[in-house]
Amino acid sequence: MTRIRRTAVAVALAVVLPLPIVGAAPAFATAGPAAAPAPASVPAASVPLPADQGVQLALPRPTGPHAVGVDTLHLVDRDRPDPWVPSAGPRQLMVSMYYPARSGTGRPAPYMTTEEARLFLDMEQIGSAFPAQALADTRTYAFTDARPEHGRYPLVVLSPGFGLPRQTLTGLAVDLASRGYVVALVDHTYEDSGTTFPDGQTLGCALCDLSGVSDAESLRSRAQDLSFVLDQLVGSHPAWQRAQLIDHRRIGMAGHSLGGAAVVPTMAADRRVQAGADLDGRFFVPVPAGGLGGRPVLLLGNPANHAVNGDEPSWAANWPALDGWKRWLTLTGSTHVSFTDVPVLADEAGITGVDGAIPSVRAAQLTRNLVAAFFDEQLKGLHQPLLDGPTAADPEVVFQQRP
Repeated sequence: MTRIRRTAVAVALAVVLPLPIVGAAPAFATAGPAAAPAPASVPAASVPLPADQGVQLALPRPTGPHAVGVDTLHLVDRDRPDPWVPSAGPRQLMVSMYYPARSGTGRPAPYMTTEEARLFLDMEQIGSAFPAQALADTRTYAFTDARPEHGRYPLVVLSPGFGLPRQTLTGLAVDLASRGYVVALVDHTYEDSGTTFPDGQTLGCALCDLSGVSDAESLRSRAQDLSFVLDQLVGSHPAWQRAQLIDHRRIGMAGHSLGGAAVVPTMAADRRVQAGADLDGRFFVPVPAGGLGGRPVLLLGNPANHAVNGDEPSWAANWPALDGWKRWLTLTGSTHVSFTDVPVLADEAGITGVDGAIPSVRAAQLTRNLVAAFFDEQLKGLHQPLLDGPTAADPEVVFQQRP
């Protein structure tokens, strides 16, 4: 498999003494000889806080009218051995399920487990510089055991980037749920920094150390993961106790980086996925020759890679084969990681340079609005002028191509 280069992601969480941030830069996925180079490291910085002062990190507040509940599912595919560690037995996945909930119910949900936070910081070369517990305690605006709102809602499945835990898409997941979606945020076991299971065991990134695995194999495995998750959510015997909230006729998918690259292969393999949004993920495998049966696709990326004349040519090469509603957008000033929670958390800690030229909160706002507009139009049938063309209100959004 073509390796995804990772430079240190500076997520300053809580510091008890002035600590230098060395070699801090966003996680940046690249692939193959045509891939864009990793961005330069952020210059060393320091965060001089008094010994008794901590930093409470928080994601941006969700923008929809609903409160948000979250459940955690442990799913086991007994018909499929784990593709990366066969000795582990059947493929196991952890999935965070976000849903519209009744306000004032449940208890605040943590961002991740402490061990997941520790492994993420270690992978990003931050290590003990920041307490893992502080990252784990990031405010998410989601509530465990919250009572669901009555109704049936479209389902959106989210897939994170390679090496990144599913929690780096929490802000997008919570916002979509607040707008009236059920969201399944999937960890692809052994493909990220660490995934904690109900028995307390946390499994790290085995795939990071494997050689000889092709991009097509990795994407095929992700598509199998996601189809299995759909089986467990909308099949005849759903694994989620709140599965009645899901409208089986309206299912979409979005992903970042390798998760974005998995959107088209998943749609090609599973017709239940009716709309897909690729957030800065390269097309490692081409769109099928016959297209996707007219199903809609949103491409949203950073301009250095994914402008029409950017460094990464796969979007341009595959654009004509997308045979349904489609948009190709970039966010001026964004980097590869701008579509995740990472820059927001870094900025809250006073670490500059992670979010590129666009402020992290603005990138998060635009990502949320564009992804929600896409699914509102394609799964709810609500026309969204935001996707019709450039607007003075959002000058950062550049329409690279549209039919």
